[in-house]
Amino acid sequence: MAAPWWSRPGLEVRDGRLHVAGRDAEALARKHGTPLYAYDLTRIEEQAASLIEAFERVGAPFRLRYALKAQRDPDVLAFIRALRVIGLDVCSPGELEYGRAHGWTREEMSFTGTNLSEADLDAIVPSGVHVNLDLLSQLDRFGRRAPGSTVGIRFNPRTGASSRQHAHLYTGEERPSKFGILEDQLERALEIAGTHRLSLDTVHVHVNRTLLTDALPELEVAVERAAGVARWLMDAGHPVSEVNTGGGLGVPFDAEKPPLDVDAFAQVLAKHLGPLGVTIASEPGDFLVKEMGVLLTEVVSLDDRDGHRFAGVDAGFNVAPERRIYDEPIPLVPCRVADAPADGPVTVAGNINEGDDLWAEELPLPEVLEGDVIALLRVGSYNRSMHIDHCMRPPARTVAFAERG
Repeated sequence: MAAPWWSRPGLEVRDGRLHVAGRDAEALARKHGTPLYAYDLTRIEEQAASLIEAFERVGAPFRLRYALKAQRDPDVLAFIRALRVIGLDVCSPGELEYGRAHGWTREEMSFTGTNLSEADLDAIVPSGVHVNLDLLSQLDRFGRRAPGSTVGIRFNPRTGASSRQHAHLYTGEERPSKFGILEDQLERALEIAGTHRLSLDTVHVHVNRTLLTDALPELEVAVERAAGVARWLMDAGHPVSEVNTGGGLGVPFDAEKPPLDVDAFAQVLAKHLGPLGVTIASEPGDFLVKEMGVLLTEVVSLDDRDGHRFAGVDAGFNVAPERRIYDEPIPLVPCRVADAPADGPVTVAGNINEGDDLWAEELPLPEVLEGDVIALLRVGSYNRSMHIDHCMRPPARTVAFAERG
């Protein structure tokens, strides 16, 4: 029998049962209670190595940073920090302090945020962390506080790349988004930099969400435009040494989409940025940590309603908000019968007192019984870090494994 599309080392079916990091998933749920996040930390190392090695193969200098907003569990951060090859990108003063508290130095961090207040700048400027500024007013206010300093700018190329049509939120292809300095604002940015004697050393773009191989042609358009801006700044006398293509690298969400071809990704970036002699940077969250995590939840009720089968579980959108916020699909797998054929459609509902607290509607699943444990896959990022205090339901527990059993 063919392995399920989502299976990989660290997420496997053994004798019909789901295993996470080599451990029986249902047994983990019984031992630690549900809802429970189970993390296979080795997956982070595998994903990081795949990116680093891809850029080594194309001969391009590469800097990998981790987007802290994706996941800030202390066990996860300790594992990433121990790898010693991953920097950190933060987007708020709170994240800046959190990163420093977990071992990253200012030289290893970058700050890329938006709509910074005076209080934000009070915290950021004295830290000495490298900052990428994405609005003209921010560039001006930062320059007035720190004249003669070195900063980056976030450029909005007005084109995006996504395998799930999210890119418009970041680049504003149809109308302006809130992110980034537009092309017709670049001359003014140069004037502001001159007024405050700012050196612009980084061009940053963030044009992706759930970027897989099929979206690389769209990414290439954005990278080519970013390369043009970097060259223009160099010609104006600015010491551009890095072009940062942001985050948004995706992992598959169904059987139809293969994993990102990291070699093709590296080739696209090296083609346009390599001739500039700059370091290519990326700051993924999803790509590094999404696949490491599963959320284990128990079926607490079953009901047939007008011919529809409902399975109620003890985890609601408060413990994993990504589906609600981003409309992100989450594969569901019954741990006891992980590779069994479907018995019929099931709507899986959470325990929050809202009608749209649904994990899946009419999803073909094997026979599900009360007391079964269901695994929600691909939830290692943008879930635990975004817990919502709704209906006073507590956050899910977590357990993390640095080695596979």
